[in-house]
Amino acid sequence: MSLRADAPPATRLRRFGRATRWVHRTTAALMLTCVATAACLYVPQLAELVGRRELMVRIHEWAGLALPVPLLAGLASRALRADLGHLNRFGPHDRRWLRAARRRDRSPGARPAAKFNAGQKIYAAWIAGATLVMLGTGLLMWFTHLTPLVWRTSATFVHDWLALTIGIVLAGHIGMALADPEARRGMRTGSVSREWAEREHPLWRP
Repeated sequence: MSLRADAPPATRLRRFGRATRWVHRTTAALMLTCVATAACLYVPQLAELVGRRELMVRIHEWAGLALPVPLLAGLASRALRADLGHLNRFGPHDRRWLRAARRRDRSPGARPAAKFNAGQKIYAAWIAGATLVMLGTGLLMWFTHLTPLVWRTSATFVHDWLALTIGIVLAGHIGMALADPEARRGMRTGSVSREWAEREHPLWRP
């Protein structure tokens, strides 16, 4: 019998490549910078504590403009493009996952998922759309001389309330990540345990 046949199965599975992890980290850093500087601009207690409002505005603006850059640069990676393809596909098993999530059913097999589950796909689509809206409304607020007053007022309204929504959704995303150490390890190191993959993503075939 060959050595390959006798070898035990690998206990760690490759989940994310270097490009995917780099894009996630840099985008997360830029998003958290935007959220932190926005809080310093809009929460009176933080604004008084930090001061230097003009500096906070400039950091907020440039971090917001830079948000799409990591993803655009990462598109040169075939592995990242493959991950985006997985995120962009919604199948029958994803609808089963959502129905089970609504029922809070966590029994074995109730939430089938491939490389990404339905919740992760919805979050990725929503945060991508929200980022584009924030970028567009932010530009309208920045270049005030290019648009009518009613446009700027509407952009400010949308920007402020969507920013609050993003902060709440990000807090939920971080909370779920903190509750799953193996998922965090997968994004940090690129590999996950076979047991975790078979339990959380049984349809994934790495």
